[in-house]
Amino acid sequence: MKSIHLDPPYEKPTSHPDNRFMALTSNCTDMPTLFVDTHAPLDILTGAANYRIRAVTQVLENLSMRGSIECESFILSDFALLCAISLRDGCDVLDVVGRQLRAQTSV
Repeated sequence: MKSIHLDPPYEKPTSHPDNRFMALTSNCTDMPTLFVDTHAPLDILTGAANYRIRAVTQVLENLSMRGSIECESFILSDFALLCAISLRDGCDVLDVVGRQLRAQTSV
């Protein structure tokens, strides 16, 4: 019978010296696992933000074109959370884009 080896305890990540990776706001615990590469090219960052924001926009537009939507309140709450996470991720990436653009204009 094989023995089980547990993973070592997690250590909360410390900030990278050059702030290369920024934790997304939508991380669900105080130990972030999802990050944005703040040194990624602007076109890659804007593409990532655009994808997330447009996905939520498309879903919400499709819902708005329907007639009445009948469902339990907890389903609407879960749906709102799903939309909020994607929108928050997109906004976080746009924050990085803004910082890069400000840094370029101050040089």
